[in-house]
Amino acid sequence: MTCNYSELHWRDVLYNDVRKTDGGLQDAARFLTDRRGVSMHPEALRRKLRGLPGESVDVDLALMLSEWMQSKADVDYSHRWLQTINSQEGMHCDLVPSAPLGGWACEIGALKDKCLKLVMKLGKISGLTSEAAEDGEITEEEAGPLLALIRSARVILHRMERNILRAVAKGGGI
Repeated sequence: MTCNYSELHWRDVLYNDVRKTDGGLQDAARFLTDRRGVSMHPEALRRKLRGLPGESVDVDLALMLSEWMQSKADVDYSHRWLQTINSQEGMHCDLVPSAPLGGWACEIGALKDKCLKLVMKLGKISGLTSEAAEDGEITEEEAGPLLALIRSARVILHRMERNILRAVAKGGGI
């Protein structure tokens, strides 16, 4: 029997992201065993991540799994579970990538570039929202991609804020 996992529930997001990371549950369990000094079998980890009766994931374990995912090349989703649990609780957070050391050579140019990217992203959000809401309801399958776009738009806004503050600090933008 196939289990359905949601992009709206933090444990499902964590489970999906661990499974899609290079090495999957096997490597994650090995990492946890080495990191904690306590044996963790892949099936025990699977039960915890699925939230089966009597099984749970504590914050320390989830953070270690994020650490493991971050240790893999090209993984940018290691904290999606944390975004999801925050959203479930009415709080919102975003992982904003670091700016280049000292900022951009031209903060105004960087700001304009991000503004254009934001407008393009908003167009995609508008299109997806229209499609998803056309029948008067939004399913979990429709919500996942829409939430991802909205979160990435927020990151662009955070980065724009940083450009503006650096431009002012530099005396106008250069």
